[in-house]
Amino acid sequence: MSDTATKAGLDDLEKHRVELTGYCYRMLGSAFEAEDAVQDTMVRAWRSFDKFEGRSSLRSWLYRIATNVCLDLLNAGNKRARPMDLTAAAPLAQAALNPRPDHVWLEPMPDARVLPSVHDPAEAAVAKESVRLAFVAALQQLPSKQRAVLILREVLAWKASEVAELLDTSVASVNSALQRARATLAEAPPADSATADPLDDEQQKLLDRYVAAFEGYDMKALTELLAEDAVMTMPPFDLWLRGTDDITGFMLSLGHECENSRLLPVSANGTPAFAHYKPDPDNGGFKPWAIQVLEISEGRIAGFHCFLDLSDRWFPLFGVPDHLDA
Repeated sequence: MSDTATKAGLDDLEKHRVELTGYCYRMLGSAFEAEDAVQDTMVRAWRSFDKFEGRSSLRSWLYRIATNVCLDLLNAGNKRARPMDLTAAAPLAQAALNPRPDHVWLEPMPDARVLPSVHDPAEAAVAKESVRLAFVAALQQLPSKQRAVLILREVLAWKASEVAELLDTSVASVNSALQRARATLAEAPPADSATADPLDDEQQKLLDRYVAAFEGYDMKALTELLAEDAVMTMPPFDLWLRGTDDITGFMLSLGHECENSRLLPVSANGTPAFAHYKPDPDNGGFKPWAIQVLEISEGRIAGFHCFLDLSDRWFPLFGVPDHLDA
């Protein structure tokens, strides 16, 4: 293959990287596993590129490879979760910070890595809705092939015949898997929350007030912004809190080191998010601490999920500074 042909072939594959990463992320619930799965897909596709006969589109062929990569990973037992999927909410009096391994947790994902640019606002809205933490967490409850069918049929709008061809099965089998997946999700539907699609004026004002309350560590102001049954999570710790009293009580006790923090807006999981920096007593200014992914519902903050960056992974992934000056 000539250098020109090689570059053209690589360019053809790369055009699909973002949407494939979105697909693998929904399947796996892990930002880093999704990117590894897509890289594996690209390597396999490139090695077999000369054998690609064009009987299906290049896109369909890549999705077939990516699906097989994801199914292999899921057959190894990988299943991501949120703290509320594993334990009951802890009352503040019993709050304890018990870490679990990284591979346990559903992970946040920058929008730019999973949401390709589209011109159709309705298509963009569906894509953002389908990478929300609550929706991806719900997908993790499905058997792997049902998960693939639901994503391909309802998120990516593939025809049943196309999915059947990809999975080497029948249309009847695809329809049955989709029906079972829908029934499972209906038993515990993911909570609604506003996507950054973009946010309307009231939602943006709510976020501005949240930043002011959090950076000022004003618990009275924060309480006014939170839903009564708001949820706070802090992976890799399995502790999670429900309700304004327990959340603000935690922030003033075990979480007191977050006082005088700074928040930098980022885009994650189709919803509002922030890179959270806390004071750096050793070097001055502020050091990376967590990626916060917020859920907004009915004009209130219904959840904020703080992914603590204890392994220096999240801030490089989101492309934000590793230090803020005072």
